Amino acid sequence: MPLIPSNFCPPRYLRHHDIQTILPSIARRARKPSSEILPLQLDDGDILITRLRTNRASRLAIVSHGLEGSFDRAYITGMSDALTSFGWDVLTWNMRGCGGTPNKLVTWYHSGKSDDLRAVVRYAQTLSYSEISLIGFSVGGNITLKYLGEEGRALARSITQAVAISVPTDLRGSAEKLAKGENAVYMRYLLHPLRRRMREKSARFPGIFDISGLDRIKTFREFDARFTAPFHGFSSVEEYWDRSSSRNYLSTISIPTLVLSALDDPFLSESCFPFALAETHPHLFLETPSYGGHVGFLDSLRLSRTWLEERVARFLENPSPALS
Repeated sequence: MPLIPSNFCPPRYLRHHDIQTILPSIARRARKPSSEILPLQLDDGDILITRLRTNRASRLAIVSHGLEGSFDRAYITGMSDALTSFGWDVLTWNMRGCGGTPNKLVTWYHSGKSDDLRAVVRYAQTLSYSEISLIGFSVGGNITLKYLGEEGRALARSITQAVAISVPTDLRGSAEKLAKGENAVYMRYLLHPLRRRMREKSARFPGIFDISGLDRIKTFREFDARFTAPFHGFSSVEEYWDRSSSRNYLSTISIPTLVLSALDDPFLSESCFPFALAETHPHLFLETPSYGGHVGFLDSLRLSRTWLEERVARFLENPSPALS
């Protein structure tokens, strides 16, 4: 599929990647939608918390949040608002331990934990929607793409298209990019809730976690090598990153899928942009605006509805390059 030229071009005062990345997170306010909170019991005894926002539509969008996010974040509620206005029901979900509800098990979620999304999809299929779309932000986008690639042509027919936004398709590359000095503020911001998670885990499961020196951890490599990889069955941080990176699963995606990532995203390395594959892949649409930061894409200070939300909704209506 040819690469999609993007029409996203914000005014000059919004073009810096830090403004695009930070402004939405501090200026947008999440709206509490009228919806049904539904706990989803997993086969291993853990639970996921889901939120179903319904207009009694015949089609459903499943939206997955990013690292240490939740379905209460403004980028999730904003996307939900846009999709409902286009006639979709929306199912959002909190990854294990996110959203202020500790999960039951010693383990938690990680950047490649696609089996939990698979459980959410299975649940959605019991709701009798004729059409289901998947949308993922950042880590949630990586999980979405990995799930689609794992399923390949065995993917349920009811799942018709997908969008992944600001995606670290190469977890190693993204971790190394964030470890650079110019991105130190983002690294500190992302590690803060992860440290809090490990303190909470250590308090609930005494003797299992060694959190000595936790505050001295400064990079994802250190954190993932010490906690994420060993506690989720990986032999090393390299194996975790390799097996969890969606770029290794993109070739088998079988439905129209938009990967939308800004070239100036401070979280993404060059290896996170699958240009060569997208040029030949029949189902992979790659759109890479010059600006947009990480989960930004603000084209004005009108924060009630962003270019990103309109773009995603239009792609789901008709997955065509002409709609960029």
